[in-house]
Amino acid sequence: MWLPFAPEQWLPYDPTKSQCSIDPPRFTVWLSIANRTYRLAREAECLTVHLLRRDDRALADPFGGETGDEADRFARVAWRPGEADSPVLEQVPIGSTGRIEGRIEGGDHVGFLLAPVAVCPPIEGGLPALLRYRELRDLEPGHPA
Repeated sequence: MWLPFAPEQWLPYDPTKSQCSIDPPRFTVWLSIANRTYRLAREAECLTVHLLRRDDRALADPFGGETGDEADRFARVAWRPGEADSPVLEQVPIGSTGRIEGRIEGGDHVGFLLAPVAVCPPIEGGLPALLRYRELRDLEPGHPA
């Protein structure tokens, strides 16, 4: 599960990230226009995207099952400001930060085209078991998409 962050922000439920260019490297993060992350991302310079491991399920619960409009989820986790003050979770070592290059309207979601400006260091021993959407089907979203 990917968790995108904007400066001063709280995450959406079930975001989608995809690579959309190899050269130059680019990826897109889709955010629901109904959530706080989207509202903050509209004004952000960068977004940070974290890749959750299976061991990170405890992070998926508050960030996916609650809305940032009602709860300060960052008060419960260790984080630091990254590029352009985009939050970086201390306990999640896999992720990247991208500078917002453009936006794509997509109905009830908007895609943020990102150019990588910071990436996690190489992972020794290969990629760990990742938290997958199918493992979160029982998670009730903090608000409708």
